[in-house]
Amino acid sequence: MKYYDIFCKIVDNFGDIGVCWRLARQLKSEHNIDVQLWIDDLNIAKQMIPALDASQRTQLVDNIRISAWDANTRFDHAADTIIEAFGCELPEEYMGLIRPENIWINLEYLSAEPWVEGFHARNSKRGHLTRRFFFPGFTDKTGGLLREHDLIQNNQKIATNHTLQTDFSQQLNLVTNIDDGALKISLFSYPHAPINDLLTAMTASDTEITCYVPATSILPKVADFFGKASISAGDRLTRNSLTVQVLPFLSQADYDKLLAICDINFVRGEDSWIRAIWAGKPFIWQPYWQTEDTHAIKMKAFLDVFYSGCDETAKQTVIKMHNAWVTEQISTATWQDYLNNVGVLKAFTTQQTSILAAQTDLATNLVIYIEKLHHNNI
Repeated sequence: MKYYDIFCKIVDNFGDIGVCWRLARQLKSEHNIDVQLWIDDLNIAKQMIPALDASQRTQLVDNIRISAWDANTRFDHAADTIIEAFGCELPEEYMGLIRPENIWINLEYLSAEPWVEGFHARNSKRGHLTRRFFFPGFTDKTGGLLREHDLIQNNQKIATNHTLQTDFSQQLNLVTNIDDGALKISLFSYPHAPINDLLTAMTASDTEITCYVPATSILPKVADFFGKASISAGDRLTRNSLTVQVLPFLSQADYDKLLAICDINFVRGEDSWIRAIWAGKPFIWQPYWQTEDTHAIKMKAFLDVFYSGCDETAKQTVIKMHNAWVTEQISTATWQDYLNNVGVLKAFTTQQTSILAAQTDLATNLVIYIEKLHHNNI
């Protein structure tokens, strides 16, 4: 039986563990690989993995062995394949157990920057060990994008099925059905985003808008806009043509459904960004903030790649909207311009989703790469 260790250090609350958890489940369900997922903060991970018991140091969830990784963790062996997620640095004790024949991979962050193709699958030496770098990406010269084999089909089902949407509304205890005819927008961002500006622009629009906000760290900003001391899951707030529906923190499966149902999705970081692409709906992405405007460079590279071939007017609207969202200044005119182009953007995004879905997914590419390395070591 194939066996991988995956190490995950949770940096920005959800993105790192979101990617690692999806990858671990896909490796098991689609490639029959046993996975031990080492996580440095089980309490935060529990929000992403509801079945997780943070008081247990080791447990099985969805056939994945999840173990606590902290100062009290002791290791007695290293797996044949070790995946170090996002350069999290393996524990010193574990490093001492790795042998040259073991496959040690650093799974990098996703980027559309041109240099990624040149660095994908390269390696470096650390003493007698070899550390290999696996880069996700948007071309077949990279590791690809994380995508379960039935994801696109599942998204299309709920996006077009009235009964499934009604069931989802009832599951979330929404006052009105999610298919009530209003423009549907999901909002997931970092707290420094210009949330007040965005909501102000939405209220100024002639378009009826329902904005779904999962319970995350931006709720105080939304509450402040409506003059509330606090808000929580289940609250429904209205101003002019805007209705904000506060949702509970969603499981990954339910978040995928929300993205597929909505007309426009605001997403952040890496995990929700990838899922928005697979939803096939227009989206505005907020990259994780980095010093020296590195995040802005990363965003520009993605916009250049993803919107290559898009109608020029719509493309410039997308660029303007992303720049405004990242620089924390959104005007009503910028938002309205985006709405005016959303039909073109929907058709183009659907097309790009299909093109990317035709590429081999990241988990499959990773397994193929690892099997070749093990074969060459024999």
